Amino acid sequence: MLEDPTEAAPQLAPPSSWPPGYPQGYAVVDVETTGLARDDRIVSAAVYRLDARGTVEDHWYTLVNPRRDPGPVWIHGLTRDMLADAPLFPEIADALAERLDGRVLVAHNAVFDWSMLSREYARAKSAAPVRQRLCTIALSKELGLPLANHKLESLAAHYGVVQERAHHALDDARVLAEAFRPSLHLAAAAGLRLPLLACQPLTEWSDGPSGGIGHQRAYRPTSWRPSRKRPACPYPNPGRYEPGGALVQGMRVAFSGDTSVDRELLEDRAVDAGLHVATSVSRLTSVLVTNDPESATSKTTKARSFGTPVIDEAAFMQLLQDVTPAPPTNR
Repeated sequence: MLEDPTEAAPQLAPPSSWPPGYPQGYAVVDVETTGLARDDRIVSAAVYRLDARGTVEDHWYTLVNPRRDPGPVWIHGLTRDMLADAPLFPEIADALAERLDGRVLVAHNAVFDWSMLSREYARAKSAAPVRQRLCTIALSKELGLPLANHKLESLAAHYGVVQERAHHALDDARVLAEAFRPSLHLAAAAGLRLPLLACQPLTEWSDGPSGGIGHQRAYRPTSWRPSRKRPACPYPNPGRYEPGGALVQGMRVAFSGDTSVDRELLEDRAVDAGLHVATSVSRLTSVLVTNDPESATSKTTKARSFGTPVIDEAAFMQLLQDVTPAPPTNR
């Protein structure tokens, strides 16, 4: 177990006034995993609970037996032998849920940690008690922090936080908790609206047969939900998305390249919001969502030629929180 040096870290005084709408507590989370695919598993998890102003209340850490090969041992350092006697996720699900309950989940690239947690809870036929998440990358952008990049190590260095062991869940969570506190105070002092996103738990999951901890099946795709045809969008296309504005029900949205959220889940959320998910880009496409707009894919090339607006995944997820209803039609 690593030592917890948070008590020795410099404690900056919070602003004298505090925005009344800010959350009452946070759960700073880090998970280490067998990989990045939708069927990968958690091998360790850590949570630092913070109060409304970012002060550490307690912390918790556990290994998790993924019941398959641990994946990139050279990154997280957890071998098959180390995980063989660790609890299964269903065995730690309640203890983890207790630490998440009623708090905003905070993570660096929070959509990844949330996706991994929501999948594990769905496998366990349960749901994480998380309703909102906050990504410290998004918060850093909102604050305009002068970072060379958006890696955790850069955010830590900006605030003088010393990292002892990168990619160890407990130390990563500790570092993030220390770096989140001054960011939270800066946001509060400026009266900044925190970039909170809603968390939608998974309600269905299907896994293929799994072998023991030595069984490797992470790097080939498997089906994680029943195959189904999407219903037709019931709203007419209102036209293109206007940058800086809102999405409107009926808009045609296309996706290109890798996404942090599972593509199927991202498309489901778009459909649930009343958008039309298109498989290609045409002159009728309202917006293209891609995390790599400079890539020379057929979709990004067509979007540029048609003048179709391009936004990244984080912006799209934010816009999904407040989609404008389609105007009534005269019948």
